[in-house]
Amino acid sequence: QVQLVESGGGLVQPGGSLRLSCAASGSILTVNGMGWYHQAPGKQRELVATITRSGSTNYADSVKGRFTISRDNAKNTVYLQMTSLKPEDTAVYYCSADGIEITMKVFRSWGQGTQVTVSS
Repeated sequence: QVQLVESGGGLVQPGGSLRLSCAASGSILTVNGMGWYHQAPGKQRELVATITRSGSTNYADSVKGRFTISRDNAKNTVYLQMTSLKPEDTAVYYCSADGIEITMKVFRSWGQGTQVTVSS
């Protein structure tokens, strides 16, 4: 099994910054795509940003120019640097990862979520 553990959420004022981290562990052979999603109260989970193993990135229009996704392949860790935060960024942020386990089984895993609240 593959587990994802997120950290870095919290309360921040509008215009502030936060950095989220998510580390994958377990019976991993290789991690391919990694990404961040968020879910606000009463809304569906939405894509924030994704990154491939080679470093190609994709962002939701709402975060382009403000958020940066990156990863450390040696540590199986993905990061989300969030700047110029807005109240509408308030949500639970989930990381995801897909790849191959040591057993050659394909996996797609989710973290438990970390709360980000943007408020004055």
